[in-house]
Amino acid sequence: MSDTTGGEGDGIAARYEETGGERLLTFSIDGREATVAQNVDGYAMLKVRPGPTGDELERYYGLDMALDHAAELLGVAVPDLPVPEAAADMGM
Repeated sequence: MSDTTGGEGDGIAARYEETGGERLLTFSIDGREATVAQNVDGYAMLKVRPGPTGDELERYYGLDMALDHAAELLGVAVPDLPVPEAAADMGM
């Protein structure tokens, strides 16, 4: 099963999908990507990756810290990241 939603703000594209046992929130801008991943049950720590299939860089309990790391990877400010409503409850 795959459920995908998306959005865009300030040139940053956001894609939320549930696939392969994970919830993935991927941001992209100018060819760069950052992904926040969590298991589909929604109770595990968030993993930040340099894209949906990249290696894990760090784990976080809260979405705010994961978004901070994702924004840093993309060279943008956290408030510029367009978080789709379906991903707003990610984190513990």
